[in-house]
Amino acid sequence: MPIAIKMPALSPTMEEGTLSKWLVKVGDSVASGDIMAEIETDKATMEFEAVDEGIIAHIAVEDGTEGVKVGTVIATLAEEGEDPADIQPASGAAAAAPAPAAEAPAAAPAPAPAAASAPAAAPAQSGDRVIASPLAKRIAEQKGVDLSSITGSGPNGRIVKADVEGAKPGAAAPAVAPAAAAPAPAPAAIAGQDFGIPHEVEKLSGMRKTIARRLTESKQQVPHIYLTVDIQLDKLLKLRSELNAALEPQGVKLSVNDLLIKALAKSLLAVPSCNVQFAGDELIRFARADISVAVSIPGGLITPVITDAGSKAVSAISTEMKDLATRARDGKLAPSEYTGGTASLSNMGMFGIKQFEAIINPPQAMIMAIGAGEKRPYVVDGALDVATVMSATGSFDHRAIDGADGAVLMKAFKELIEAPLGLVA
Repeated sequence: MPIAIKMPALSPTMEEGTLSKWLVKVGDSVASGDIMAEIETDKATMEFEAVDEGIIAHIAVEDGTEGVKVGTVIATLAEEGEDPADIQPASGAAAAAPAPAAEAPAAAPAPAPAAASAPAAAPAQSGDRVIASPLAKRIAEQKGVDLSSITGSGPNGRIVKADVEGAKPGAAAPAVAPAAAAPAPAPAAIAGQDFGIPHEVEKLSGMRKTIARRLTESKQQVPHIYLTVDIQLDKLLKLRSELNAALEPQGVKLSVNDLLIKALAKSLLAVPSCNVQFAGDELIRFARADISVAVSIPGGLITPVITDAGSKAVSAISTEMKDLATRARDGKLAPSEYTGGTASLSNMGMFGIKQFEAIINPPQAMIMAIGAGEKRPYVVDGALDVATVMSATGSFDHRAIDGADGAVLMKAFKELIEAPLGLVA
């Protein structure tokens, strides 16, 4: 019996994705564990593995197709003993291709999506759906061209690049996907402008769209309160040097960030009123501290999680963090490794940033922003001296964490770093 291969949910928040690239073609044999495709989710570009054995009989969704809903049939697999030539596309496969067509005119400024979206779906069900290549759809979107008004010159009337390039913007562009375009009307309105400046237009990746949406929601919906402390680093740097000398035979080299992860986790355990999450009419209190650490990757940002960082040795945190960061940049993280977390840490000190205020990563209730350590005039043992000092700013969700509790956490964080033996006790 043919097997329907469906668009997987590769992260807990994924509702749709982009089928970036097929790594198999019709007629190829696949076995469980073989990499079949690369799929761009709201978090990263990830590899999609086969779970069944068989021969690829049909591919329903082409390379580069965007907005493929989770659960959509993207290919059909013929099982052992079946002739792929006799296999019909699995149920749902035919509906997968037109999904991007509904989004194609998204650049049009017309604001009446609800009425237009209903008839847009009807042709696909009646057999009159627009058939166009992904490239043609992208060009149509950029130019505001109504694909239904174009006669395709490709196989079976398929609309190809050449058909769209010579077309003029049509009047039927209001057939726009409503919800997707609503959060960002301004960019859509200026997309076709003549800026008079040499430029290029780069389409947002799924990850960048998610970052934009989530951080906008955070700033709009979460009442942030910011608390900053200056922290002397000299004792921490000395301890790090001594620990690295001791750990060198094991091939472990601690970074300052590793020690800060540990310090934040221990501070959250010491001040449990900050290790919480706002949930409407409930407050969730966590029994352990899982620290999400911001890692810059091509095209965006991801936050792999150090689970139970408060109880782990700093050497274990260092080893785990290096592995997570490497696999994050390679797009190899499992969803469980970058979701969850009770609080976040973002360090921009390596870029020379003195101080910044980070945006809370929902649904978490706090994030610690770390600036660069630098030589400053500082009072040491009651006398003015020069010390290595960094500024740390905590951003707190004021719905869940009172300012006084946030201040207690910042004090605990500062004390742990300035008396760092507590990090290895």
